[in-house]
This record gives sequence, structure tokens and C-alpha cells, in this order.
Amino acid sequence: MRDAFHDDLDAINQTLVDMSALVSDAMAHATTALLTANLELAEEVIAEDDRVDTIQHDLDNKTLEVMARQQPVASDLRNLVTSLRMSADFERMGDFAHHIARIARMRYPSSAVPAELALTIQSMGNVAVALNNKVTGLLTSRDTEVALQVERDDDEMDKLHRKLFEVLLDDNWAHGIETAIDMTLLGRYYERFADHAVSVSRRVYFLVTGEYAEKQS
Repeated sequence: MRDAFHDDLDAINQTLVDMSALVSDAMAHATTALLTANLELAEEVIAEDDRVDTIQHDLDNKTLEVMARQQPVASDLRNLVTSLRMSADFERMGDFAHHIARIARMRYPSSAVPAELALTIQSMGNVAVALNNKVTGLLTSRDTEVALQVERDDDEMDKLHRKLFEVLLDDNWAHGIETAIDMTLLGRYYERFADHAVSVSRRVYFLVTGEYAEKQS
């Protein structure tokens, strides 16, 4: 029974790894679609989000079934409860990539991003993917120092988000209200994607130590 239980735990964790990789790919592709006005790629990201949702629903059902069947306690229960929360994080991250792809599709055949903000948006996409790629490895390594590093790395996303708003609020902004709204939403989507990556890293830290990590500076 214990061997079967640990096989279930391993399978659940592997599904989380797979979800993490999927949302990293979705964010990378959504950013490319946004900056290059690639409608086909945007459509692929939008369609792929349904797959992430399905995986989350199946994983949560599996996790609840294992909890009911095995009635785990202590660290095993913590593992399963944390898995439910991580799957919700990844589902939301998939949604943010989906939202970015929808903006790319809505503004096609034009690019939604003004030329002077293209580098900032590309950098936000790069940081988001790099953060979550680190999270993907963290799910396997359970390295608490890496978990803390993810939160420190998120500072770069915050800096880029502030830089984006400096351009939007500049008196010389010449792209109108509609584009400003698009940029505001995009900044929020990238920032929240990164926040959820940090959330997963903090959950891994809790899973390993039984304690919540202090805020990193």
C-alpha cells in the first residue's frame, strides 16, 4: 500500500512538472505572437489553454481521490494539499498566457505593442519564462535555496513593470487610450504570471521545511 501511495505522489508531482513546462511554453509563444503579430501562434496558445485546464481538473480529482483512499497525515498530507494549490497556480499562469495571446489576436494584423515598448515587453516575457523554468526544475530538486532565489529574481519583473508605466504615463505618449489599455493589461498579465511562479516556489519551500519562507529582499 505504501509503495502504491508513493507511486501516486510521484505521478502527481510529475504532472505538476508537466504543467509548469506547458505554461512556460505558452508564455514564450504568446510573447512571440504578440510582438510579431503571428495569428497562427496566438491561436495555438489560446487552444492549448484548454489542455492546461483539463490537466488541472484531472490532477485535482486524482489528488482528492488519493487523499480519500489513503487518509494521509503529516508530511504526506502537506504534499497533497500543496499539490492542489500548485495546480491552481499553474492554471492561472496558463490563463495569463492565454490573455496575452488574445490581445495579439485582437490587434492582428498589427502588432499590439508600440515599437518603443517592444524591448520591454520582450524582456518581461523572457523574465517570466526564466522564472518558471527555474520553478519547473525546483519541483524535482526541492532545493530550498532555489526556491528563495525565484522570489529574488522576481524583482526584475517588478522593475520592468515600473518601466512600462513610466512610458505610459509620460506626457509624450502618442498611441492613444486603446493602446495604453492594452499595455496596462499586458503589464499586469506578465507581473501576475511571475507572482504565481513565486507562489509555487514558496509552496515548495513550505513543503520541504514545514515553514513559510520570509520575504526575500
